[in-house]
Amino acid sequence: MIATSTLLLFSGACIALAATPGPDMLLITSRSISQGRASGFASLAGIQLGTYCHTLAAALGLSQLFVVVPLAYDAVRMLGACYLLYLAWKTLASSRHSAGKAIQQSAPVHKAFRQGLFTNLLNPKMALFVLALFPQFITPQSGSVIMQMLLLATILNAIGLVINGGLILLVSHMRNHFNTRAYSARWPNYLLSGVFAGLACKLLFDSRK
Repeated sequence: MIATSTLLLFSGACIALAATPGPDMLLITSRSISQGRASGFASLAGIQLGTYCHTLAAALGLSQLFVVVPLAYDAVRMLGACYLLYLAWKTLASSRHSAGKAIQQSAPVHKAFRQGLFTNLLNPKMALFVLALFPQFITPQSGSVIMQMLLLATILNAIGLVINGGLILLVSHMRNHFNTRAYSARWPNYLLSGVFAGLACKLLFDSRK
């Protein structure tokens, strides 16, 4: 199994990564503000399941496809951007239908989970991140590479759960301060829609590096 010192070093890197604002944190935060704590945790669970999927793909060598076949990377990137733009449109449309409600009702958690999962899976940068970072902490002499990779993914997800979970609990309380005006009830969904659109643009125009 991986040495304790190596796990501690990896944990430190994960803490720095999880505490740094990024697309996942932005999505989870806006989801929690817009649709409540349950939806925030459901999105986080979907993202973390996606991390496990990327980890398995890297362990099995599938993520190498993005390195050796740029067209595959671009195809997934475009598909991910289109999916995010679709979510932006759907979120914006749902806010218009709820104009008469004081506070947005939470979306079904299975939808938040599914969207978090697909958003993560359709981000080829996540695949390349796992492929670049995890092997640095793997020693083939220490046992199954797949099990070591899954252990690292579990550590990353556990640290992410603590940091992002605390953020979800904090920002979800902001929903209690919304007043009964239609605009105030709808603006969190406008925020979430903007986040989806922003992530789509980032995915479209960012370079592979």
